[in-house]
Amino acid sequence: MVETKKQIANHKQVQKFKPQIAHKLEKPGIKVSLEVPTTVAKTTKQYDLEERTLTFSKSVIRFVNELPRTVANEELSKQLIRSAGSIGANYIEANESLGKKDFTMRARIARKEAKETRYWLELVECKKENEATRKALLQESTELLKILSAIINKTK
Repeated sequence: MVETKKQIANHKQVQKFKPQIAHKLEKPGIKVSLEVPTTVAKTTKQYDLEERTLTFSKSVIRFVNELPRTVANEELSKQLIRSAGSIGANYIEANESLGKKDFTMRARIARKEAKETRYWLELVECKKENEATRKALLQESTELLKILSAIINKTK
């Protein structure tokens, strides 16, 4: 990032006066920090499970589009897309549930779909260059399975 002389001068002035300004703003028991983040970290993790399952489903669809067209893969691909998409759909339904029992049941269905997705990912035949993608999808489906299991166990 190229900074102008004026920006550099302003930055130096801010750095020079930070301790003085912070000291004036501090109150007993309260510490003031005047740090301003210059950049946002690019490695922020996504903790929204609905968004994560949507991203997973889209990744599975992209993966299926790269698979070789065989009779077996055609049928397995259909099942894989259905089960991967159903994880997120059932989790969304669980969030809109009418009660605790309804939530638990829908979360269990989502977990069952995650298990099924792992199964179809193991069965599907892929090219060697797509093997890394398959392993990544297997890892993500396993993580979703564990997350959903933890949610179910906490609701008991």
